[in-house]
Amino acid sequence: MTLMILGVCALVSLIVGIAMEGWPKGAHDGLGIVASILLVVFVTATSDYRQSLQFKDLDKEKKKITIQVTRNACRQKMSIYDLLPGDIVHLNIGDQVPADGLFVSGFSVLIDGSSLTGESEPVMVNADNPFMLSGTKLQDGSCKMMVTSVGMRTQWGKLMATLSEGGDDETPLQVKLNGVATIIGKVGLFFAVVTFAVMVQGLFMSKLQEGTIWSWSGDEALKLLEFFAVAVTIVVVAVPEGLPLAVTLSLAFAMKKMMNDKALVRHLAACETMGSATNICSDKTGTLTTNHMTVVKSCICMDVREVGNNNKASLCSEIPESAVKLLLQSIFTNTGGEIVINKDGKREILGTPTETALLEFGLSLGGDSGAERLASKLVKVEPFNSTKKRMGVVLELPEGGLRAHTKGASEIVLAGCDKVINSNGEVVPLDVESINHLNATINQFANEALRTLCLAYMELENDFSPDNAIPLSGYTCIGIVGIKDPVRPGVKESVAICRSAGITVRMVTGDNINTAKAIAKECGILTDDGIAIEGPDFREKSQEEMLALIPKIQVMARSSPMDKHTLVRQLRSIDEVVAVTGDGTNDAPALHEADIGLAMGISGTEVAKESADVIILDDNFSTIVTVAKWGRSVYINIQKFVQFQLTVNIVALIVNFSSACLTGTAPLTAVQLLWVNMIMDTLGALALATEPPTDELMKRAPVGKKGNFISNVMWRNILGQSFYQFMVIWYLQVKGKGMFSLEGPDSDLTLNTIIFN
Repeated sequence: MTLMILGVCALVSLIVGIAMEGWPKGAHDGLGIVASILLVVFVTATSDYRQSLQFKDLDKEKKKITIQVTRNACRQKMSIYDLLPGDIVHLNIGDQVPADGLFVSGFSVLIDGSSLTGESEPVMVNADNPFMLSGTKLQDGSCKMMVTSVGMRTQWGKLMATLSEGGDDETPLQVKLNGVATIIGKVGLFFAVVTFAVMVQGLFMSKLQEGTIWSWSGDEALKLLEFFAVAVTIVVVAVPEGLPLAVTLSLAFAMKKMMNDKALVRHLAACETMGSATNICSDKTGTLTTNHMTVVKSCICMDVREVGNNNKASLCSEIPESAVKLLLQSIFTNTGGEIVINKDGKREILGTPTETALLEFGLSLGGDSGAERLASKLVKVEPFNSTKKRMGVVLELPEGGLRAHTKGASEIVLAGCDKVINSNGEVVPLDVESINHLNATINQFANEALRTLCLAYMELENDFSPDNAIPLSGYTCIGIVGIKDPVRPGVKESVAICRSAGITVRMVTGDNINTAKAIAKECGILTDDGIAIEGPDFREKSQEEMLALIPKIQVMARSSPMDKHTLVRQLRSIDEVVAVTGDGTNDAPALHEADIGLAMGISGTEVAKESADVIILDDNFSTIVTVAKWGRSVYINIQKFVQFQLTVNIVALIVNFSSACLTGTAPLTAVQLLWVNMIMDTLGALALATEPPTDELMKRAPVGKKGNFISNVMWRNILGQSFYQFMVIWYLQVKGKGMFSLEGPDSDLTLNTIIFN
């Protein structure tokens, strides 16, 4: 809008100037305005172009998804973008299929094709139906797939080719600023019309007194044009053409700096939205914790023991040998992970963090995974899935006979056990006392923020068929392990910073409520007056109960993706500005619903990153606080700039208006005013819009959706400063010639130059 007004002014100014003073002298003002328009356009275009380059960096970042591939008979990790037809890809539950391919071998594979087909029913994939398409997901099972086509040749690629990127919407701040600019423009227009009317009326009065109202000379017609030029100048002064520039500069600067701080901003608006966030709903695993898990406690043969780096050897000697053999067999055969030797000849453990922790534990007890796997033959595998919360295998033992191993959520697996190995290594029936001891152990582990897994086995009859499901009960409990996912360094401090900044942090996790509470306390999220609730309880509440509870909820455990989505929606309905962190595909609804979605760069799935506004490249919670700090900084920097610019605009407006009404001429020409505006706008914007954030910013409350952009303090500063500047310039206009002893024909010109400077 401002550029359009200026465009009209430039045209009028060119016509008037050339009519009055001829070419080229009369064209200076018009061309000056054109130059200022070009400046704004070029700076904005350059900044937008740099932003598009940043999106290219973003794509590079997104390409860092790795997958396990067998190529040239060597199993290795590689980027999904390096896949070639003929590679064998290893896929587990939850993985996205990275290319089109054919099923080679695997167990109970269910494919969720909803992202491609929109069909919510999962499809069984096996040797009879071997086709797998990129972009679909493994909902259950694990398999090997041979790649047949990659890139834009896949079904997903063909689909993506038909879609194009949408543009950015205006940011809330730009909407507020457009409002400010429109009001100022209208004020300027009003002053301009009044000025023009006053000057024309003056000319008419003098002609009436001379009685020449009906005879007009060329000079007088030019005088009218000159009045019009003065009016145009006033509009030019009033229109803050530097505002769009300042916003663009400020946001682009913040984006660049946030990239260095490990936050990749996908939408400019996200910068400033984060500044007004009042709530952060955070995942636990990988965001608040490191997602590198280790076994720290165990209860094997009914004895609870600490598992430290120094006592693993003694741990082995304390447990009966028969139990150690069963434990190692369970760990190394019933697993979704794998131990491989990488290119450098080093041992590497592949698999989910929980699997990795168990395999590391097995190795530290002196186990040999290769030997265990070769010793017995796998008859059936049921991979872990989130509804059963357990996984199992059936083995054919070297001495003959079949044995099933199972592991999973402790309370579920333990419920399927009727025997236990005691401290002498004998299998005894599970009596009430033993069950109570094991349940107490599970709760004790959970209260210490440990994730617990129970391992169990059973001997099967020889007539067991691989087509049957692995039994759910009749097991002998080998033991329980407590796995710790340590809280990231700096999280506690970051949560405290958020609290002092008026931002409520809430933790949403799938963990058991005791584990969740223990970790929330460790992070400083759960306070004495806060509530921890389980997802199933939360779902049961009515709308009124929910709204009453929500401000107090600090921890939501055993939550489903929809619970998270509901929580975000309810918070937004009470005018909170909500940021959500997520890394999984199932977090996408909540990331979409939130005012600002933060996806984890390292552990995040493609779908989560696509739904997010900001990608946290180091998966660290303290980076989120940095993003909030930058968001506030952008808002405040633009406030500083607006305060600076409005002061100058008001002074220039009043000086030209009062002078035109009193003397009939304006001391400042259109180009001079634009010059003042442009120099001040660009350099002022650069200086003020690019100030880095300070820690002080996180000690004040957030600016909600409703806050006024120009605060009372700003009005005080603007009006006070304007009054001072106006007094100085007015004194120069009245007393300037005497003060600088200016005489002769050029004295007016010299004085106006002094005023301009």
